[in-house]
Amino acid sequence: MRRALGALLVAGLALVLSAGPALAHNVLVDSSPKKNAQVEVSPTELKLVFDQQVQAADLVNTVTLTGPGDTRWATEKPKVENTTVTVPVAPLGPAGEYTIAFRILSADGHPVGDKLSFRLTKDGPGTPLSNSKPDSAAPKPSGSEAATVTAVAGRQADANGGIPVWVWFAGAAVLLGVGVVVALRFSRGATARD
Repeated sequence: MRRALGALLVAGLALVLSAGPALAHNVLVDSSPKKNAQVEVSPTELKLVFDQQVQAADLVNTVTLTGPGDTRWATEKPKVENTTVTVPVAPLGPAGEYTIAFRILSADGHPVGDKLSFRLTKDGPGTPLSNSKPDSAAPKPSGSEAATVTAVAGRQADANGGIPVWVWFAGAAVLLGVGVVVALRFSRGATARD
C-alpha cells in the first residue's frame, strides 16, 4: 500500500511540475530604454525582453509610445525574435516622461500587456503623431476579434515551434495514468506475496 501511495505521489508531482511552465504567462525581464531610466538622446528603437518565447501574432502584438501631454509617437510594426520584441521608433520631441505600452501573445497563448516609462532629459527634433489617451494606446480585441486571436494563437504556436497547452495536459494525464497502473501492479504484487 505504501508503494502505491508513493507511486501516486510521484505521478502527481510530475503532473504539477510538467503543467507549471505551460500555465505561466510571459514576464518582462529587461527593456531598452530600461524602466524609469533617464535618457539624454531619443532611442531609435524600443526593445522588450521576456522570460519566455513570444509568439509572432500581428493581430495581438502591439507596442505604442506616448509622451508628454498624451502625445502619440510613431512606432513601426513590432519584430518578434524568440524572447525579444523590437520596435523602431521615430525621433522623440520634448523632454519629459514617455510611456511604452505593450501587448504580446504569451508562450502559453494568452495575450499579456503592461506599461513602463522612461524620461527623456533633453528635447529632441521629433514631432508627435497626435494627442491620445495612454489607455487607448494598446487596443484589446473583443467579440469576434477575440475568437480570431485565439484561433491565430493556436495556429501560430504550431508554426513557431511553441508547444500548445493541450500537449502539456495530455502528457501529464498519460504520466498520471502510468503512475496509477504501476502503483496498482506493485500493490497487487505485494498482496500476492503476503
